[in-house]
Parts: sequence; structure tokens; C-alpha cells
Amino acid sequence: MSDKALLDEFLVGQSSSVHRSHRRLARVVREAYPIGVPALIMKSSTDRLAESAGYSFHLGTPDELLRLIASWLITGSIDRHEVLLNLIGKLWKRHGREDVALAALLLANIDHRRLGTNPWEILASSVNRREPAEALLLSIEELFRAGYLIPSKEVIASWCDGQIVQAHLALLTVFVASNSGESSIDSVRSLLSGVEIPSGDSLLGRIKDKLVLE
Repeated sequence: MSDKALLDEFLVGQSSSVHRSHRRLARVVREAYPIGVPALIMKSSTDRLAESAGYSFHLGTPDELLRLIASWLITGSIDRHEVLLNLIGKLWKRHGREDVALAALLLANIDHRRLGTNPWEILASSVNRREPAEALLLSIEELFRAGYLIPSKEVIASWCDGQIVQAHLALLTVFVASNSGESSIDSVRSLLSGVEIPSGDSLLGRIKDKLVLE
């Protein structure tokens, strides 16, 4: 049986009642992550990846399987997207690499219009005090892929003046928007000049230089 079929069998076997509770869903998806993943083979390398990147765990679940889990969550909670909204916050707090990637998929695909929510605001309020750049990029890229526009100049400015992690969120959001060809970034470039870059973080440093000095 294929990895996808194994995971699908596990998800189909869950009671429909799990979709009423974000806590129960969080437990189910944690059980689902390793299905089909050669855990014993990958254990050493994924442990090192988790530690070096700042995740609580990194199981090596392929993106294809994470998207299958996200699809199951969204379909099963079609009338309960507020449950998925709570799940997003819980996944960020638990902070496995798979959690962050799954939260990104959910954030980009739940029905914000019906919920009356703004995905950028949810992202900014969900992140921890310190985040690896990859964790932020996962959500930023999914939001742009889903068709969301760059936040307003006022929002970018508030991020730049907020916690360091939010300033980095602003920097990476503008960077991804620039690579997507959005012309509106010209009005926010100057806001990024004061963003503090951690010593030795060459990635954020290069991104800042590219955006501010161009």
C-alpha cells in the first residue's frame, strides 16, 4: 500500500466528532505525520534539523502528505472553520516543522470571508517570539499562492515597529511580494531600513540589503 493510501486509510477511519475540537484534531494530525515516513531511517537527521531550525520536532513528512491532511481537515470541518482557526494557533505553539507547514496550508485555505478574519493578522498574532525564517516563509508563500495581496503599508509599518519577529515577518513578506512582481512594494521599502538583523543571519541580511538598497 502506498504512503498516501496508508494515510488516507488512517484519516478516513477517524470519527467525524474529532472535527468539533481543535485539541482532538491536533492529536490526530500528530499521529498522522509519521504514517508512511521511514522514521527509523530519518530519525537522526530529522532530530538535528529540528534542533538547528528551532522546531520542537521534524519528522520529515512530505508536502504531498501534509496537503492531504490539510484537505481532510478542511473538508471535515466545512461548517466549523472557527475550529481550524483555533487549531492554527495550537499548531504554532506546539511548533513541530510539520505543525508550522500544516498551519500555513490551513491559514491560506480556510474561509476568512465567512469568519470575518484577516489571514495576515492571524499570522502576525500566532508566531512565537522567535521563529526561523523558513517557518515564516511557509505561511507567507502559501498566502500569496492563495491569491492574498500584500498587507497595507500601515500594517507593514506596525510590524516593523513591533516585536523583532514581526519586523522579520514584514521583511520576508515584502521580499516574497517583490519576487511575485507586486509593484506596491516600492511604497514600503523605506520602512524596512530600521529592521534589526540578528548577528550572523546572512539570509535576512541579504534580503534586507536587496530590498533597501535596490
